Amino acid sequence: QQLRHLQDSAGIAARLPPRLEGRWVSTGCEVRPGPEFLTRSYLFYTNRLFKALQFYYWDPSCRNPSYSLVIKGKLRLRQASWITRGATEADYHLHKVGIVFHSPRAMREVESWINQTSGRGCEGFLPAGRSWVPGALYEVLSARTERDCTAALGFAMHELSLLRVERHFQPLLQPQQSGSRLVEELYLGDIHTDWGERLHYRPTGYQRPMQSALHHVHPCPACGIISRADEHHPPILPARAALPMQLSGSWVSTHCEVRPAVLFLTRFFTFHGSNHTWEGHYYHYSDPLCRQPTFTIYASGHYTQGIPSSKVRGGTELAFKVTQARVTPMDQVTVVMLNSSEPGSCGLAGSWSDPSPACSGRAFSLPPFQLLAQQLLIQISSQSVTSSLIPVQMFYKSASGEQ
Repeated sequence: QQLRHLQDSAGIAARLPPRLEGRWVSTGCEVRPGPEFLTRSYLFYTNRLFKALQFYYWDPSCRNPSYSLVIKGKLRLRQASWITRGATEADYHLHKVGIVFHSPRAMREVESWINQTSGRGCEGFLPAGRSWVPGALYEVLSARTERDCTAALGFAMHELSLLRVERHFQPLLQPQQSGSRLVEELYLGDIHTDWGERLHYRPTGYQRPMQSALHHVHPCPACGIISRADEHHPPILPARAALPMQLSGSWVSTHCEVRPAVLFLTRFFTFHGSNHTWEGHYYHYSDPLCRQPTFTIYASGHYTQGIPSSKVRGGTELAFKVTQARVTPMDQVTVVMLNSSEPGSCGLAGSWSDPSPACSGRAFSLPPFQLLAQQLLIQISSQSVTSSLIPVQMFYKSASGEQ
């Protein structure tokens, strides 16, 4: 019942192969493992060339720019992914990557990273004694000269190796208006949570989607600001009120989520602040629109009082403990898998049916419940309240619509 808003997936269209031409932008301040705070603006041309801008910040509100990357290259779409259903695989080649520093501090920090991690191929990246020059563009990678200093930045564009474009229509919000507007979203491959694995990781899930600069949700204050920005004038997102970290209440997925290892799922959480208990329903599916259920997991337990994060400014760290969990198969494939599990590990061998009574054994595992929840964010849209959860980086909506 709480996830009924996702059952309108029949209105979502995904074209294979996808059409990428045009500009795509972030819809807000994004967070990557590290932590890294950034916004993105990617422009794809009809001749398969692309120019991507990544703007990095010191703060989780994306108001204090650190440096910007200018990435130029060529993208070739291949075939539909055999691993991630609904996605398209692609090959890319980088021609050039440049960096613009927005403060002397950013220049010193990046210079120290390169000096510590880069080899002879980066000699001369920043000449000794060079002082910060506003607007100066420095070459980080060049296919022509074979210079590549990107490893020091933890930079890779493997996100372009897996992509999906979705289209749907957003109802007009004004009472006097009727009809709907087109919204296009670009899903790119996920970023590995381990910095050391990032340079080699090939994605099987997605990041938070970008949206078309022409066809995006309304309102979206960040969309216009980011689409008008360039490497010399990074976007400064609007200030937002700092809200207390209050988890009490019910929270639901706003999209069909795609996790690494090809997990399509939706989630419904309830947090009880009075006794610090929680319960979660994980609904798993075999398709990227979350319409063909495979199994559900119910889990519950306790969570600790949150403490301010020492790693992510503005975040709160919480430790979650699972005290009860059970699985219910919803299709024949899962039934067969459970019937072939070790004897005594989860129900009686050969006793599973579709659907079956829930199992509370150990034939399945849950993702680690060490959660870092960022402060709640107000989204000015239908009085909904959203929160982003790190490192999952998925957005949730209050099931009651209240803060």
